Amino acid sequence: KCLLIALALLASACTSAPDTSDPTIATVETGQLKALQAKGVLAFKGIPFAAPPVGALRWKSPTRAAKWDGVKDASAYGPICMQKMPNPDNGIGQYPASEDCLTLNVFTQALSHAKRPVMVWIHGGGFVNGSGSAELYDGSQLAKHGVVVVTINYRLGRFGSFAHPLLTKEAAGGPVANYGMLDMVASLEWVKRNIGAFGGDANNVTIFGESAGGMAVQKLMTMPAARGLFHKAAVQSGAGRENTLYLDKPNERGLPSAETDGATFVKTLGVTAATPADLRAISADAIIAAGDPSTFAGGGPIIDGKIITMGVVDTFKAKKEAQVPYLVGYNSAEFPTKVDDIDEGLARTVGAKTSDLPALVATYPDKEDMAARIMGDIIFGEPARTLAAIHAANGQPTWLYRFDVISPSVAGRWKGTAHAQERQYVFDTLHTSPYPTDANDQVQAQHAATYWTNFAKTGDPNGSGQPKWPRYSTASDQLLEFTNTGPVAKVSPHKARWDAIAERYLDGVQDRVICRHDCNRGRQ
Repeated sequence: KCLLIALALLASACTSAPDTSDPTIATVETGQLKALQAKGVLAFKGIPFAAPPVGALRWKSPTRAAKWDGVKDASAYGPICMQKMPNPDNGIGQYPASEDCLTLNVFTQALSHAKRPVMVWIHGGGFVNGSGSAELYDGSQLAKHGVVVVTINYRLGRFGSFAHPLLTKEAAGGPVANYGMLDMVASLEWVKRNIGAFGGDANNVTIFGESAGGMAVQKLMTMPAARGLFHKAAVQSGAGRENTLYLDKPNERGLPSAETDGATFVKTLGVTAATPADLRAISADAIIAAGDPSTFAGGGPIIDGKIITMGVVDTFKAKKEAQVPYLVGYNSAEFPTKVDDIDEGLARTVGAKTSDLPALVATYPDKEDMAARIMGDIIFGEPARTLAAIHAANGQPTWLYRFDVISPSVAGRWKGTAHAQERQYVFDTLHTSPYPTDANDQVQAQHAATYWTNFAKTGDPNGSGQPKWPRYSTASDQLLEFTNTGPVAKVSPHKARWDAIAERYLDGVQDRVICRHDCNRGRQ
């Protein structure tokens, strides 16, 4: 009888033991995951990296995800985070949307212990839309370069950036307001604890992002909470000169505090809130319906004094940013407009008109060229060069680029690469492009993907078979320009233009709200 009991216990132990023989099953801290095997890689999708931020956890720092029993099917993406829909941008991802959205996706060649470099992608979308599950961000092609790719979701809009006096009081000195940024930190902490299960090296992590995602990368470079969680940073059209709200006081341009804005927003919903529970009782649909995603207060980091303490440029100037290799750049025609709409666009986007900017206007050969480039140059071009110069002067390896690939299908009407249109080249996912591409586009995509993955591996984008990308310094002022005929190293163009923009900032005259709800809809 004792022997039978012992055998039964042994059989039970065997059936419940983790399956380590299946090369498509990974074991992480919360349980086992079964991958989708496709495109020559393993894709683990919809992995919870934090508990659902719903109910009493709305507008709180993320907490660890719960464990599960058995093997979790990781062949499908999780829901995208709450946002206004529909949206035609190819970076949005698959519906439905939900507050229960804190998942990430991992793309790897194999579950070996090879300790491959890790690339964590932070999507753009003005902090109010987008997801890590868009086909555009499928990491399969990058993974074939010998890296492990992670794409993440983070809370958006007022779910991700929201302040209210009741929430501040409840937090009792703890983190408030920047819930989306805290989600990013939580995802990086998850990577540090778990990425080894996917063949990744937790000590060689690159964060990279575009538009608001690029802004987030730069914010993470300034955040003590993120220190040590990444080792390289790459920024695509990430701006840098934000008009950020403060938690409890008006900012330099007189915009109200984030707490005041939050209280006003709640009143517009007709809600009389006496407790944090009253705020959390507001339906998610009501928040989305009432929020205007074209206003900065509807999305974006907040200077709260704890999680985010300073603006990006000020932090870089103080040499308080993460001292890591840094790749940064911009596109050649980010936000084109019609000639007759230049002043209107400048007023709406940067609070100025052409008559206020004579030195800058003089750097454009004609109004058509100015219409194609001026807003992108102000918002993305000059800040990229400025931050590159500061970071390089701080002694860190820095690489600057300008993306100017124009597919023949749009060459007749485009003067350059629009905002966000470099993404499908970097990810080598041209099949998701909103316009037809050709074999030469594929060649340029290979260049971009190779540079980015080389950077993730060593902190230097250069490698065999690639044109030399010069390390940035203020003395040489050289960048790499991506063109239809291949990458070309050259002196940063338009020095007088950058100087004219920088001079305006130095005068303290101009700051702005940037990158709103349509930031990733590159329109040419």
